[in-house]
Amino acid sequence: MCRFIETICINDGVIENLSAHNERMNNTIRVHYGSSVMPVSLKDFITAEGCKGRTRCRVEYTSAVEKVEYFPYSIREVKSLQLVNDDTVEYSFKYADRSVLDRNFALRGNADDVVIVRSGMLTDTSIANIALYKEGKWFTPKYPLLKGTRRARLLAEGIIEEDIIMADSLHKYEKIRLFNAMISFGEVEMDIKNVFPILEK
Repeated sequence: MCRFIETICINDGVIENLSAHNERMNNTIRVHYGSSVMPVSLKDFITAEGCKGRTRCRVEYTSAVEKVEYFPYSIREVKSLQLVNDDTVEYSFKYADRSVLDRNFALRGNADDVVIVRSGMLTDTSIANIALYKEGKWFTPKYPLLKGTRRARLLAEGIIEEDIIMADSLHKYEKIRLFNAMISFGEVEMDIKNVFPILEK
């Protein structure tokens, strides 16, 4: 039986973007367990009481919520990224089993994280969606591994645009940002020169 997770940010006692997480979770349940399963409301399982600063709420579920955990959160420093090629990677649902991502992360070499390249196109890092900057606009890969909740909001607000970003076109961009439910847009940014090309075998 597949297990899935939702990672939800609680910031100074405020639960962020809960409706988007709830929608994604119920869509995942419908796809994997059928439409006859009763919808789940995350607000019945999550509390912000006692959460100070930035807290990571981890919800693990199958056809129903199995476990809810809370952890203090601090952003891991990422100053460099290594492109790694994986044409078979699949993570379109937020699986609890992250072994496919961990396998790619292990190939980071001297970099802090990886950007996974599938069929020549940039997708995500091991933990975040990405956006690249050029000509006054931010572009996010059209085909990410996982369509994150913050990514969806940024697209809806017109802050980022979807585009096909090829690994061999990095030189056309100036900088890159990482973002996810826990990392706001702009908190992790680096010059594009700190994204290292795919290593020759």
